[in-house]
Amino acid sequence: MKARFTPALFAHAEAVLGQLLRFDHPADAVVSRYFREHRQLGHADRAFVAETVFAVLRRGRSIEARCAGQLSDRRRLLATLALVRGWSQRELAPVLKASEEEWLAAAKAMPEAELPPAVRCDLPEWLYARLEQQFGADETLALARAMNQSAPLDLRVNTLKADRETVLAKLAADDITAAPGALSPLAVRLRDKPALAKHPLFLDGAFEVQDEGSQLLGFLLEPKRGEMVVDFCAGAGGKTLLLGALMRNTGRLYAFDVSDKRLVNLKPRLARSGLSNVHPGRIEHERDQKIKRLAGKADRVLVDAPCSGLGTLRRNPDLKWRQNETSVTELTVKQASILEAAATLVRPGGRLVYATCSLLSAENDAIVGAFLDKHPEFTLLPASAVLARQGIACDGDVLRLLPHKHNTDGFFAAALERKA
Repeated sequence: MKARFTPALFAHAEAVLGQLLRFDHPADAVVSRYFREHRQLGHADRAFVAETVFAVLRRGRSIEARCAGQLSDRRRLLATLALVRGWSQRELAPVLKASEEEWLAAAKAMPEAELPPAVRCDLPEWLYARLEQQFGADETLALARAMNQSAPLDLRVNTLKADRETVLAKLAADDITAAPGALSPLAVRLRDKPALAKHPLFLDGAFEVQDEGSQLLGFLLEPKRGEMVVDFCAGAGGKTLLLGALMRNTGRLYAFDVSDKRLVNLKPRLARSGLSNVHPGRIEHERDQKIKRLAGKADRVLVDAPCSGLGTLRRNPDLKWRQNETSVTELTVKQASILEAAATLVRPGGRLVYATCSLLSAENDAIVGAFLDKHPEFTLLPASAVLARQGIACDGDVLRLLPHKHNTDGFFAAALERKA
């Protein structure tokens, strides 16, 4: 259902945008808080506001260039609706002033192809330079175009409660159009973005919302029944729940994180999942005593390391404006330290998976390369071989997912085996 476009709805979008452009807090948190404070907005109204303000964050640099200079929040929204979402002046009529028509027509007439590469990609200069060095100019443009689209909504089927065919059939019966994921055997991709929080399948724990790319990290770790497994940076537990299901609810699965809040958010998800083998634990830092007690005992350890998040720009477009070269450098120091600490848990013959949702080689290949140089007791397992055993197609020695190639978030993961 499409929202009815009114001056009042436009005013809500303008109010949200004003808060977002301060970049004080993550964009999704700002939008969620605004919707909690304005419960009169229906599902379609919320979708319009969220999609429009996120489009400004995605395309703001090229919009500003095409509009020749600094813009008010109002004009940013008008330009985004016209240039990005393709609205006509007739559709904009409820809010467009006569004095703005000529300005908007001139912005539409400005060819995007004439903009400098970083502007055309809607990236800050430092990030464009790094990506262009890694991927080349043509692929960086293709990557940026993909990241400037809204991400699809993916589900992961909980195999303790259902199978994919059953979930697809029940969604279809509720007029929710969905299809099997192209990569993960547990993924379901929805055509639209319906409200799912009260859906019976969700309440029963039959599925969780999880990007298809993220699901592949669990398959790369490949946990077995009865093993001791550690999710070292568990967060709110999306990957923890997948690992528990792959273990068929056997063995011991530790979910460690430094954030109480994130672990609290895991509790209701854990209750829905039906898992009883998960042991959440808050740690002070990567060298906490709880970690030391497990030294050399874990069969498998997943390190989904804190990172810049630049692979998730389809969902979190504000990150490209909130991160910078200094913050990335600080993160790489932390990533190396966390990987070192997590490696001490792995028993001889065990497996360690290092993963990020970053596109930058400094956070990915460089971290793994430096670790392997320092630790000859670990070797790189070809990701393609590990995933092929589970019926998942993947090229290369590491898992490298890119939005323009795989239609997932950007992910990197390397599987490392400790020599027996």
